[in-house]
Amino acid sequence: MRRDRTTEGTAVVVGSGPNGLAAAIRLARAGLRVTVLEAAATPGGGCRSEVHTAPGLLHDDCAGFHPLGIASPFLSSLGLERHGLRWRWADVDLAHPLDGGRAGLLGRDPRLVADSLDDDHGTGAGERWRRLFAPATGHFADVVAEALRPVLHVPRHPLTLARFGARAVLPATTSARLLADEAGSALFTGIAAHGFGRLDRPLTSAVGLLLGAAAQVVGWPVAAGGSAAIVDALVATLEEHGGRVLTGVRVTALDAVAEQADLDAPPDLVLLDTAPAGALQIVGDLLPTGVRRSFTRFRYGPAAWKVDLAVEGGVPWTAEGCRRAGVLHVGGSTREIAAAEAATARGRMPERPFVLVGQQHLADPSRSAGDVHPLYAYAHVPNGYDGDATPAVLAQLERFAPGLRERVVATAVRGPAALEEHDANYVGGDIAAGAATARQIVFRPRPGLDPYSLGVPGLYLCSASTPPGAGVHGMSGFHAAGAALRDLARSRRRGGSGD
Repeated sequence: MRRDRTTEGTAVVVGSGPNGLAAAIRLARAGLRVTVLEAAATPGGGCRSEVHTAPGLLHDDCAGFHPLGIASPFLSSLGLERHGLRWRWADVDLAHPLDGGRAGLLGRDPRLVADSLDDDHGTGAGERWRRLFAPATGHFADVVAEALRPVLHVPRHPLTLARFGARAVLPATTSARLLADEAGSALFTGIAAHGFGRLDRPLTSAVGLLLGAAAQVVGWPVAAGGSAAIVDALVATLEEHGGRVLTGVRVTALDAVAEQADLDAPPDLVLLDTAPAGALQIVGDLLPTGVRRSFTRFRYGPAAWKVDLAVEGGVPWTAEGCRRAGVLHVGGSTREIAAAEAATARGRMPERPFVLVGQQHLADPSRSAGDVHPLYAYAHVPNGYDGDATPAVLAQLERFAPGLRERVVATAVRGPAALEEHDANYVGGDIAAGAATARQIVFRPRPGLDPYSLGVPGLYLCSASTPPGAGVHGMSGFHAAGAALRDLARSRRRGGSGD
């Protein structure tokens, strides 16, 4: 991507998730001296990896699969492979099991989805799937470039965006019905459920179309050695450009930032890789009334309930294709998934929640220890849920993999409160950093022409609560840094003109 004009000055980024690091890199490449402050002992935010269950088994803490990471216009421009990042793919990128042993399969080989959907029934579901995704898969790079920007922008590829948008505006349940095949419908619905919200609302097809297209064009890879490898490469890139990351530094007030960053004077720019709740805490009454009111009213979405398992011999999925899949969506039919997502959005715990499952070890065997393998799973639950969703998660897994419980040798669980303690941006356990309502999809995190500015000179929000939203793509940080650099340049031009 085009470099920004070289600029002198200092900048502090609060938070070292992928968006914070992306912002820091863009600022450092423009010539600023950049310090990133991170409260935790290690950088990464939701992109960290740890041993949770049994010795030698590596589990991703939150972000586990990276279709938008490998497709990201900014991250892909950095040459992160120079710093050890290696992408790995399973044989099947995505599987969606159904009762009775059938499963929809998706990946870079178009025969996967066609064979699994038609299933010898002559329904033509494979062709309907192809037609649904053609506007996105046929011009994938252009679609990504448009989708990973604020919704309100002047498009560079207007015809491509219009074709994609005509489908993206539909409710996910409507798009699913167009496929007219049980496996195809459920497969699409499960992908759309990554949006964490009701699936019968307008715009909810967008997530399904973008991530589904990514699975068919670039796949859903994992990072060899864990998702933390992405962060390690980003930190190394930042350091190449003179930036630094200070860990174990918790920022609670704006006026302490300079001292915590070891600066002699307040920085020219401060970017917050935090949820709006964090910005309210750090900036407080300095925020303009309108911004403070919007952030106070900002809605957080359903939460995740994370269950990590150590499984001896792997998972005995009934559907053979699931045994080769890096990611599985476990939730049954379209109707079941839509009902479960509607329940969590209303604050009710469904009996059969939607569960996302990761078998990262199939692409990256280094995460296993002998014949004991890590299994990554999280269910969608109501925000702030304080019950115990683990039995429901295990029941959903056992439903499609009978005998799994007998193979589990260790378990680690994190509910919404533990997730928020692990990463303060996950308010109430919301790992998507904001509810995917139509209003917040268009006006995220608040109404305004510049969604990154906090209305205070030199102060910006760069987290997943800003456009384009959640996912390890770094584009929220990239765009926020761009807004900050433009404002800084304007300010200096005015200052140098004698006005």
